[in-house]
Amino acid sequence: MKIQDIQNLAIKMGMEADFRGKDGVQKLLDNKKKKFGNLPEKEKQEFDKDALENPYLDSGIYNISEDKEIKKVLVGIDISPAEILMAKELGEIDLVIAHHPVGKGLAQLADVMELQADVCNYYGVPINVAEGLMRERISEVARGVNSSNHQRTVDAAKLMKVNLMNSHTPCDNLAAKFLKDLVEEKKPETIGELINILKEIPEYKEAMKIGVGPKIFVGAPENRCGKIALSEITGGTEGSPKLYEKMAQAGVGTVVGMHISEEHKKEAELAHVNIVIAGHISSDSLGVNLFLDELEKQGIEIVPCSGLIRVSRAS
Repeated sequence: MKIQDIQNLAIKMGMEADFRGKDGVQKLLDNKKKKFGNLPEKEKQEFDKDALENPYLDSGIYNISEDKEIKKVLVGIDISPAEILMAKELGEIDLVIAHHPVGKGLAQLADVMELQADVCNYYGVPINVAEGLMRERISEVARGVNSSNHQRTVDAAKLMKVNLMNSHTPCDNLAAKFLKDLVEEKKPETIGELINILKEIPEYKEAMKIGVGPKIFVGAPENRCGKIALSEITGGTEGSPKLYEKMAQAGVGTVVGMHISEEHKKEAELAHVNIVIAGHISSDSLGVNLFLDELEKQGIEIVPCSGLIRVSRAS
């Protein structure tokens, strides 16, 4: 496999695991192509052409120093210049894969957040309400990442001639689908039962060893779960805190997420929605591992770093 093949695989897997369904994501791409076709020529030149083929603009290829067959990859949750230097020092690393966005992917993190409106709609929130509340939050995130030093890691990769890419939302989609399928199969009745199910997942077992395993942030072990929503595993970053009230009105009793701010926690308490935090880096690792397993099947050697809890399910 070459780098573009790996990127194409990530997008394909992300689309197949997407809450909107593969057809729903394809419809999104088709609409972007139609919009592009109707733009004036000047605006076409400014339009990001990647958006016509890639529904996850927080993920992409940032540097191809040498386009060759990939045999060994260094993979981490966060990749900084330090990890780029590490790849150079280790030698024989053909590609560095980050999970969290860098470069243009970080600049366009807010672009993928529209997914959250569809996820909320999947769990019963009217789409007009979800879109309205997410619009404000998307704008807030876009402003927040605007001031970042987006190219720092990309520039390091260029200087050191290291191939670099990342896969964010595609891998988060894989984690969300894995957890949704597991919860729907096990059907936990109480929050305690839900926590115990999560603790059996290898990535969360490892996280427990350093004190960051699954935890109840709102609610109690004896609370009944009600309808469980895996609505805060994918979609870029946290959505609108005002959505908890709407989720409760839609019949959701428990939300499972990666992390939660104090503002979001307070809104969840007001809405009487239980919040179970599976874990951030461990949940990221789960999604990344499901992607890496496919690379492993192609004979690619995986070298984990930067927080990645590598668990192989390839065999």
